[in-house]
Amino acid sequence: MRFNVAAAAASAALLAGGVSADDAQKVLKDESSSSTVAEAATSVSPAEIPTFTPTKLKAPFLEQFTDGWDARWKPSHAKKETGPDTEEEWAYVGEWSVEEPVVFKGMEGDKGLVVKNAAAHHAISAKFPKAIDPKGKDLVVQYEVKLQNGLECGGAYLKLLRENKALHQDEFSNTTPYVIMFGPDKCGHTNKVHFIFNHKNPKTGEYEEKHLSAPPTAKIVKTTELYTLIVHPNNTFLIQQDGETVKEGSLLEDFVPSVNPEKEIDDPNDTKPEDWVDQARIPDPDAKKPDDWDEEAPYEIVDEEATMPEDWLVDEPQTIPDPEAQKPEDWDDEEDGDWIAPTVPNPKCFEVSGCGPWTKPMKKNPDYKGIWSAPLIDNPAYKGPWAPRKIANPDYYEDKTPANFEPMGAIGFEIWTMQNNILFDNIYIGHSVEDAKALADETFFKKHPVEEKLEEAEKPKPEENKPSSPSDLKFTEDPVTYIKEKVDLFVTIAKKDPVEAIKFVPEVAGGAAALLVTFIAILASLVSGGSSPAPAVKKAAKDVKEKAKDVKDKAAEAVATGTEKAKEATKRNTRNQS
Repeated sequence: MRFNVAAAAASAALLAGGVSADDAQKVLKDESSSSTVAEAATSVSPAEIPTFTPTKLKAPFLEQFTDGWDARWKPSHAKKETGPDTEEEWAYVGEWSVEEPVVFKGMEGDKGLVVKNAAAHHAISAKFPKAIDPKGKDLVVQYEVKLQNGLECGGAYLKLLRENKALHQDEFSNTTPYVIMFGPDKCGHTNKVHFIFNHKNPKTGEYEEKHLSAPPTAKIVKTTELYTLIVHPNNTFLIQQDGETVKEGSLLEDFVPSVNPEKEIDDPNDTKPEDWVDQARIPDPDAKKPDDWDEEAPYEIVDEEATMPEDWLVDEPQTIPDPEAQKPEDWDDEEDGDWIAPTVPNPKCFEVSGCGPWTKPMKKNPDYKGIWSAPLIDNPAYKGPWAPRKIANPDYYEDKTPANFEPMGAIGFEIWTMQNNILFDNIYIGHSVEDAKALADETFFKKHPVEEKLEEAEKPKPEENKPSSPSDLKFTEDPVTYIKEKVDLFVTIAKKDPVEAIKFVPEVAGGAAALLVTFIAILASLVSGGSSPAPAVKKAAKDVKEKAKDVKDKAAEAVATGTEKAKEATKRNTRNQS
């Protein structure tokens, strides 16, 4: 006969709770069956996982981190500049690796560029085969981000670096000039998808960052997410997440500071005249305080018309000694002083309007007026709000084509993050919206459904019909939880009031003895065929016996602890009263 040790223990627990042997067998069978079904439903077969195949698409820059990637990508060894106000100096010590994902792997053989160190500065870049000039063309920037450990604080954005023959990848840092910065960034409550571009002032030649004024929110999930930026020659743009548009706008209208400055500005040399009056209302200079205005009158006065309620108990105290309090047995009058019972609210006072000395209440003073002040009138000298006069802006210019970004010579990731294992993959930089979509169809849209299924399988299953309290538990539905919750509840109550624990959870008080008796009966039935019990049965018997003893000891300890604490609390309270 095959015998399951866990089943023996569970059966004994069921029988101890008053459940018949047939019902116990049914409960255990149902538990095993439901577990098997759940495991089958959440599995993903190998046939469902696609295999990576390098794309045949062409683009000005397309990276899938296939063999030879390390000839294109170079980590930076520069120092990060932190500004003149700090003495800290940061080095880009973060390591990079190209590997397959370790969390929710949705495609076989699909490798990506991975951030390997947490709480470190990382920088790496790759030069384009030739400079990308977006003038007069669509610019499409697309890449995948996989936050395998989530993202609490850090960036996962890329930078398209300005074409520069002097660009040395070993020196790539936060000060390296870039044209566009795009991608997710999160820290604390800040969570957004950056879109920043550097704009060159045609008058001064200086560059200024233009930030998207209302960026979309990044998706902080462990599945692969696809970020796409499309900028059209007509200065409109759109941002997509997983192929869905989440933001549309104009380079001329949706960025701060704005691309083009104001035509007119306030005259910095204009000042408000000394006699300018901008106070719209003033106190009436002709108003006078009335003769009967009493500023000394109090806000409240005694209500002289009030009378004491008929049921008011003047001779009854508001508190009385607790009639149920008893002097502790271990009270020592010589050591502890005379014992005095603690006081409680007088129950007679709850049934009437009040007890003790009665005094007339206060009421609002009908003659109260407060401090007098003159009423306000329109100021006859008021001229309105003052503002400096406008003059032509000497720095004004109008750039009608900010989408004509400067040529870009490289791509770089320059980030700091508290989480490692951020993976970047399938980067497309070019001019074809259709090709970017085709690349996503070959990669992202094949693996993303698999990853979502793997993620769903890892989520804890919702507990249906979960009891809202221990009193709602049923022994036959979940015997293990039933026993655990009942014992925990008994122990908690018994530490404060052992008598209440026995009244409220009687199952535990007699459960330990019942568990032992019924388990002996189980053993007798198992060995009644004349053969000696299997080692597994003996072990199960020992385990359950020890568990029963543990429950009994735990309950006894709780009762003892509760009794001692109750005595100590009573003694401490009465001492405080004395």
